[in-house]
Amino acid sequence: MAGKSSSERAALERQNAALMAVFERAGFDQIAPDIIQPADIFLERSGEDIRARTFVFTDPRGAELCLRPDLTVPACRYHLSHGAGGREARYCYLGPAFRFPDEALSPQEFTQAGIEWFGDTEGAAAEARILKLAVSALEAAGLSKLTVTLGDLGLFAALLEDVDMPQRWRRRLRHQFWRPQAFRDLLESYTLGNRGKRSSISATIDALEHEDAPVLVQRLLSAQGLPLVGGRSVEDIAQRLSGKFADRSEYPLPHTISDSISHYLALKGTASEVVKDLRAMASGARFAAAVTRYEQRLEAMEDQGLNPRRFRFEATFGRELEYYTGFVFQVEAPHGKAALAVAGGGRYDDLLEDMGAEKKVPAVGCAIHTNRLLAVLS
Repeated sequence: MAGKSSSERAALERQNAALMAVFERAGFDQIAPDIIQPADIFLERSGEDIRARTFVFTDPRGAELCLRPDLTVPACRYHLSHGAGGREARYCYLGPAFRFPDEALSPQEFTQAGIEWFGDTEGAAAEARILKLAVSALEAAGLSKLTVTLGDLGLFAALLEDVDMPQRWRRRLRHQFWRPQAFRDLLESYTLGNRGKRSSISATIDALEHEDAPVLVQRLLSAQGLPLVGGRSVEDIAQRLSGKFADRSEYPLPHTISDSISHYLALKGTASEVVKDLRAMASGARFAAAVTRYEQRLEAMEDQGLNPRRFRFEATFGRELEYYTGFVFQVEAPHGKAALAVAGGGRYDDLLEDMGAEKKVPAVGCAIHTNRLLAVLS
């Protein structure tokens, strides 16, 4: 809190105490994860925006470390390091996070308060409970005007699973979800009428007709004196090239399929109103099951005293963190002529397993940007 006046520091402390009191009364145990973290999981799973703004450095032994850019991943590491594994646990935290700034009200060091619920067995009810606690904490701190935006990466994933396409195409499309232009370009490349296009690496892909991919990659790197960068191995690069080579023999997607995907991504409206549009979309069993889960979540929100008719749904909304796998939300508050995102969260069921858990562990949580909240309340 360097640079703040004593009155600002006192106001922030009172605000944060009000936030944490809500979380602790709800049965979440306070933890204090390490500030210095291994950089790999942030760089691999957090997304381009966070990667570009993370403070990364190397220790004397050559290990790549970082100052935590958020507290969800550190909370996961805390959970795993304490032998909890797949056991249900509820944590809350309050502490500094660090990012290179992207706007005037986003300092290099800021305070984050949040909750994480690991191993939940309640599905939609747990998601609604997390949203309710986020809203309740903000209101307890004094926020009276807010807007909520919802998204659902589970709907998007189910839509792709119902389409007959190579699994690697689904994986690439999911990866590009957070980059709209790259997503549109990729979908177009898979669609009827876009075969045979040449690019800067087409000649390299041509060579795979006569040479194994790992051998080709190693030969080209050696011939041009190029180092491996970005943590990618020869095998990683070879696998990507092999996938592009295999794409040449795949049947392209019909326009009806790509149009259906684009139609879903254009969907927006109140969280309750879009249900009829989701039901009307022609798709398969997985998407229908995901729509049912979406409806169950809205019912659970009403059980929590929330009104989903006041929330906005956007199919393209996925937050800036790429480890989310299902329900996501963001809370904004008016600040002058604009709005500030003061809280957000969602479900990330793959993250703990990616970090070393023996099996997939359901997880849902949220975080509040306390400095932005103070700016709004001030």
